[in-house]
Amino acid sequence: MKALHINGNDLTLEDVREVAVDGRAVLLAPDAREGVNRARAVVEEIVKGNKVSYAITTGVGKLSDVRIAGDQIRELQVNLVRSHAVGVGDPLPVAETRAMMLLRANSLAKGYSGVRAVVIDTICELLDRHVTPFVPSQGSVGASGDLAPLAHLALALIGEGECLNEQLARIPAAATLQRAQINPLALEAKEAVSLINGTQAMLGIGTLALLSAEILADSADVIGAMTLDALRGTDVAFDERIHRVRPHAGQIKSAANLRKMLEGSQIRESHRECGRVQDAYSLRCIPQVHGAVRDTLANCREAFEIEANSAVDNPLVFVGTDRVGTVALARPAEQGSAVGHSEILSGGNFHGEPLAFALDFLAIALSALAGISERRIERLVNPALNEGLPPFLAPGAGLNSGFMMAQVTAAALVSENKVLAHPASVDSITTSGNKEDYVSMGMTAAVKLKRVVDNTRNVLAIEAMAAAQALDFVAPLKTGNRGQKAHHAIRSVCPAMDKDRVMYEDFARTAKLIADGKVAEALR
Repeated sequence: MKALHINGNDLTLEDVREVAVDGRAVLLAPDAREGVNRARAVVEEIVKGNKVSYAITTGVGKLSDVRIAGDQIRELQVNLVRSHAVGVGDPLPVAETRAMMLLRANSLAKGYSGVRAVVIDTICELLDRHVTPFVPSQGSVGASGDLAPLAHLALALIGEGECLNEQLARIPAAATLQRAQINPLALEAKEAVSLINGTQAMLGIGTLALLSAEILADSADVIGAMTLDALRGTDVAFDERIHRVRPHAGQIKSAANLRKMLEGSQIRESHRECGRVQDAYSLRCIPQVHGAVRDTLANCREAFEIEANSAVDNPLVFVGTDRVGTVALARPAEQGSAVGHSEILSGGNFHGEPLAFALDFLAIALSALAGISERRIERLVNPALNEGLPPFLAPGAGLNSGFMMAQVTAAALVSENKVLAHPASVDSITTSGNKEDYVSMGMTAAVKLKRVVDNTRNVLAIEAMAAAQALDFVAPLKTGNRGQKAHHAIRSVCPAMDKDRVMYEDFARTAKLIADGKVAEALR
């Protein structure tokens, strides 16, 4: 892949995945470098003139009224990084750390943070040479952004703290940088606070979770259609006319997917004149439930894309006419720190509330996706509900238990999701001497979301295996061509069960198949 040139304005979530997972190279775009340099000149003029400006010539948080002398500014940078690197718990996975690094670099590249271009270049060098800082996953309350996780990134940039090697062992950052031929940074005025103030840890985790969730939404449509067909359900509920009169975009999309999946099904034709009028909600209302999940994913994507291209640290530097064409207002010096027509403005863009809400909503939506999937699994295995299929989809039921316990596992995961879906963003706790008195808990929302994604994928994997088994029992009647394609993909990693066997490895292989988008490919 060609190197990604970041400028703070047009980073996509797919770009994040390509850098975080696929190792795409990253460079600071030339036009962005000019904007970064202009903002840096404002900061340097403030330092040169010994003017009072938050986090440049003062302490931070509750200590913002403490003046920092010119010869102590470099010491302040190191102290800020060290004092804020207070994370605990397991480290973030490599991909999530890389996503955080890219997002932080892109935000700085927007040109409102006042850092030197070399700070962004050094983050890019770490990404390009696969140097991964050790970043503990706990310790952020989501405002002033993800201080602790980002401080661990900054710690590695100055050659302190630790990094993860290829075996995920922790090794000193100084040795890692030396081996990668990267010079550690000596931070100048404002650069520490610009590195540690931001929402990139929760956003990095959330972005990768969202991309995975989008695959799950498509996969759920495929698997749900297979289940419905195996249970001899009707496609009438997916008629386009029904969904045009309630035109939620996600609902329309899922209904169209189900029609595609069931097109040409011999199973459907075999019972078209049966007397059953309508199916249970877990089958009939797939478009409404899956569609609402899709709409939630779309809302979250919009929030994440905005955040990925935002300036989120504090204070921010506005130079004359900013790069989106808005004239920065000049103030008298006594009302703020102004240099010519440029200003340093202190605000709260680091606050994670927009992301915290989205992350919580995403967990809630995926809990529903897993929940309705588990109800379909129950209909497949329950002899009172499964339209004449063998009890628990077991050949020789009684001697064999089939999918009896697989449904129990799905039920356990669904119930765990219900606990994890409790929103973190409704909580707050006072920090920093009551200066930071309302926080987002966005990082908590992001971390628990990862578990919800994994649980949902595993529930769908169990349904996929059960649906494939049920379709085998319905043979020689065949589902539609797309369903056959999905069935073949599942059977490529999970053979039919002709008698009881240990299933946990089948679950894992099928979950990976879903994660890789192989089941969702049936729609394309």
